[in-house]
Amino acid sequence: MIPRLLLGTAAIPGGGELKLFQRGDDFMIALDRNELMSSRMSGSEEALAEMAIARLGDRPAPHILIGGYGMGFTLRKALALLGPRAQVSVAELVPGIIEWAEGPMAALTGNGLTDPRTLLVMGDVGMVIEHAQAKYDAILLDVDNGPDGLSRAENNRLYSRAGIAAARMALRPGGVLAIWSAAPDPAFTRRLEGQRFDVEEVVIRARANGKGPRHVIWFATKRAGA
Repeated sequence: MIPRLLLGTAAIPGGGELKLFQRGDDFMIALDRNELMSSRMSGSEEALAEMAIARLGDRPAPHILIGGYGMGFTLRKALALLGPRAQVSVAELVPGIIEWAEGPMAALTGNGLTDPRTLLVMGDVGMVIEHAQAKYDAILLDVDNGPDGLSRAENNRLYSRAGIAAARMALRPGGVLAIWSAAPDPAFTRRLEGQRFDVEEVVIRARANGKGPRHVIWFATKRAGA
């Protein structure tokens, strides 16, 4: 049996610790006993970018905000789909995540962070959203395992009525708020609808080959005049 090796730990600002493991060619990032992400399961993270961008239609120079770099799957898919005039801002709270991307996972993460269309913002994506007004065409959130603050309690605000309203204000007309989750949450769907979004809830497999656990992505489109 291939052993699982601990490659490093990274402190989460405000408390908590992430751990990076490797088993053979696979990498895993965990919080306590919760596996937050794995290099074996990239399908739903890639779909987060692909399906959100598809809902934007033909925009010549879209600006996308990705909350949480993770293992870079969402960023790389977005860059592969977007044209040369696009911009992708990535808000990452944990410096260690970027150190791992540039270190032990460099072969996996590719050149997403060095792409000239990428702007890395080290900080809380919630604060980035709250300081933006009609700035983004899409906001893609994958910072927890669902609409609750698993990685840090402060993230609960992202999924609250106030947090959803801030995201709506940060989006341009017809913009899309896309949120990844490991499981459904009917109450969260209702909160999105209550903040003047048209909401689609899509179930998708974790792996790119259509296998693995079922995950959920909410695609909330800002209504005209909202």
